[in-house]
Amino acid sequence: MASPQQARVRSEARSDARIEARVSQEQKELYDRAAAIEGITLTAFAISTMNRAATNVIQEHTNMVLSVRNQQTFVDALMKPPEPNEALRKAAKAYRK
Repeated sequence: MASPQQARVRSEARSDARIEARVSQEQKELYDRAAAIEGITLTAFAISTMNRAATNVIQEHTNMVLSVRNQQTFVDALMKPPEPNEALRKAAKAYRK
């Protein structure tokens, strides 16, 4: 019986959009072997692997991780913002016009 992820990958594989890639014979054999170990088709393996990789890349670029010191600096800046300097006052005045 297929796992939920395998079933999802299979249903996504029925989409109309296509992706093509040229790989070496050694790469194809590697991917075929990995797909066989997982018990899924090469297409399902490629889609699930690309989905995981894409999700990881997006998360790495969306999530901001701060050290404890940087967290405190950030919170302090929000809670006790500095007084506006002359340049900021001029910019605000120009914006209002």
